[in-house]
Amino acid sequence: MATSNGRAATQGGVGLARIDEIRAQEAEAFRAARPKSQAALGNGLAGFFGGVPMHWMQDWPTPFPILVEKAKGATITDVDGNRLADFCLGDTGSMFGHSPDPVARAIRRQSRRGLTYMLPSPDALGLGELLAQRFDLPHWQIATTASDANRFALRVARAITGREKILVFNGCYHGAVDETFVRLLDGKPANKAGLAGEFRDLTQNTRIVEFNDLAALEAELAHGDVACVITEPVLTNCCMVLPQPGFLEGVRSLTRAAGTLLLIDETHTISTGPGGYTRKHGLEPDLFVLGKPVAGGVPASVWGMSEEVATRFAAYNRAKEPGYSGIGTTLSANPLQFAAMRATLEEVMTEENYAHMEKLAARLADGLEAAIARHSLPWHVARVGARVEFICASGPLKNGSEAMAAHAPELEAAIHVALVNRCVLIAPFHNMMLISPATKKHHVDRLVAAFSDIAGRLAA
Repeated sequence: MATSNGRAATQGGVGLARIDEIRAQEAEAFRAARPKSQAALGNGLAGFFGGVPMHWMQDWPTPFPILVEKAKGATITDVDGNRLADFCLGDTGSMFGHSPDPVARAIRRQSRRGLTYMLPSPDALGLGELLAQRFDLPHWQIATTASDANRFALRVARAITGREKILVFNGCYHGAVDETFVRLLDGKPANKAGLAGEFRDLTQNTRIVEFNDLAALEAELAHGDVACVITEPVLTNCCMVLPQPGFLEGVRSLTRAAGTLLLIDETHTISTGPGGYTRKHGLEPDLFVLGKPVAGGVPASVWGMSEEVATRFAAYNRAKEPGYSGIGTTLSANPLQFAAMRATLEEVMTEENYAHMEKLAARLADGLEAAIARHSLPWHVARVGARVEFICASGPLKNGSEAMAAHAPELEAAIHVALVNRCVLIAPFHNMMLISPATKKHHVDRLVAAFSDIAGRLAA
């Protein structure tokens, strides 16, 4: 049933009238608690297009963005003095907490020695070996964002295979990589909606199938023109979709049989453990990318290659015409990145910290599931290590199409603002929550209690 203006009458089993009522109440409470933020940001920031430094800052469901005074550990404090338990953590960029002490010390030390000079520093000496030991691939390069790293790795894949196409899974997220902005629309490949200034048909060089569908993958690889399959081990940045038993093993087997390389993008699933989902589950990628939290919040990313890929790429480089490769940017592999990354890998991404994160993430997931059951809502919870999502639809979800259909934008927005008003911050674009080494039991319990209270109001 739909309303007179075409909106569905319910979202996630909750009536739209109830959602609108609660959202309006929570918006009023948000404004009342943030007069300084409203004065500074209510009409936008002068000099910035759209009033914000980056356009997605407009996408927070709050009436206006929060103006942050400081962030430390698992807490954000705004200019009005509100202290929020932070489960967004920069949408994974600060997954290990804001300004971890080892990283802050490394930044201070390197700031006295220079920030960039296109040459290695002492921190770089052992970093390559450290990456190889941690992620089980022998050859590494440094970039600035995971988007960059994915672009460079895909360029290598095309170079050494001589093939033009890549393959992605519907609903995937790989940053700003153009070829991945493809979706299935009525079962057929199409450019994703909303792309700005995109003049190409991206489906010409991208094949796309549903996650967890090995038969479809095999059929697309049979064309013999796919250089690389790029995938997250778990679909994220949407309503989370976990791999079904045997799926990732099947992807590896099928890509090898087709002469296609496999790139695992661990940027979000590094929540699984110190070696990511790849090491925990024994995956064997040809190429590996990790961005966001790898330098503790300093912009940095890494991409690794197997011995075979590195050998083939070295041979390609010897034979190709001299000139710019299209791989690398001036500020990539700077000494600030080396210092922060070394500190993160050695002192922050530890087994002890991950055990703490895993324990509290399980507590959070259990608490959310209990609240959902208590209020008889048709929702579910998904988790991969320290990363937890509540999804306002029945589950588990099996592919990207189901994940996209499960979104409940108005409902999720109302919940988000209501959580902020109860001193809890989660990711703005989907219902993602992260546990950091700095997160405490009382933070988790606050989130669970706030969520249960809001769920009860929605279900009433």
